[in-house]
Amino acid sequence: MCNRYVSPNELEMERLFHIGRSNPVPWPRQIFPRSPGPFIRRARDEAGYERELVVGQWGLIPWFAKEAKLKYSTNNARSEELEAKATFKDPWKRGQRCIIPALSFDEPNWETGKNQWWTFRRTDGDAWGLAGLWNTWTDKATGEVHESYTMLTINADAHPLMRRMHKPDPKLSPDAQDKRSVIPLERADWDQWLAGTVTEARSLLKLAPVETFDAAPEGAR
Repeated sequence: MCNRYVSPNELEMERLFHIGRSNPVPWPRQIFPRSPGPFIRRARDEAGYERELVVGQWGLIPWFAKEAKLKYSTNNARSEELEAKATFKDPWKRGQRCIIPALSFDEPNWETGKNQWWTFRRTDGDAWGLAGLWNTWTDKATGEVHESYTMLTINADAHPLMRRMHKPDPKLSPDAQDKRSVIPLERADWDQWLAGTVTEARSLLKLAPVETFDAAPEGAR
């Protein structure tokens, strides 16, 4: 599960996604769960296909929530369970998919017996475009509209790099740990992810090749 990443700024976002500065709401450079962060989705108010930049809470607020501040974590969603989980199944079936831009993200490594954060960048120097879902929730008491999003993950037990991350569960065998990875989307697949069918989107839910990752312990560079 990913719990922190570094977001591009406005100028970097404009260059990456060619969307202009359409949302003046600021966001922090380093994003943590429940903090505001930027994401890209298919524009809601356009008849054709366009992308729009939105700033919302990292931690999806489902339609049935009673308040915006949830008592449980929704910043990550297991991609294998999207159709079954009440929090995520409606955004998934409605095609409320988004791309989460990240210059880098961090994961904990416990191979020494204690947590050592690793930082992950792309080997090509580009920004990550990570698979996510979004939702819009309205507070019935105040009428306030809240945008929010979640980052999708996938099992990484067989991945040579990502299986090394996260604290192992001593009760489970090495090949049944359910280690998780974010789901990087290649630039050529961004439009399919945002505007394709559910079936087309599902085909993109896969691990990235190990050579995509430039990974090292925090501070090692």
